[in-house]
Amino acid sequence: QVQLVESGGGLVQAGGSLRLSCAASGRTFSRYAMGWFRQAPGKEREFVATISWSGRSTYYADSVKGRFTISRDNTKNTLYLQMSSLKPADTAVYYCAGEFTPVSGKYYYTEAEYDYWGQGTQVTVSS
Repeated sequence: QVQLVESGGGLVQAGGSLRLSCAASGRTFSRYAMGWFRQAPGKEREFVATISWSGRSTYYADSVKGRFTISRDNTKNTLYLQMSSLKPADTAVYYCAGEFTPVSGKYYYTEAEYDYWGQGTQVTVSS
């Protein structure tokens, strides 16, 4: 099992940057594919980005490609989401998610594939 705690959210102006972190407990974080999702008010939760446990494979939603970067540090049991060129449309609660996999290059981009979730961190982008 792994427990996930997000941090780094806040209020930022359009065009600004934020870095979200997701701290994981447990000894096997390095064997979990990880992802970021977000949920805006009145909308369903949507996929943002995912990364394999090796860190070598990543995949992004079209809406954030080129602006967001997902990364991880397995020595620190931490997942990151660097967000740049932020837009008001990026305003949402951001969640990290994890799923154990024995395959180093595997990642997941649907909610149903993840068993573990954090509590979320609010990101608000003002215009």
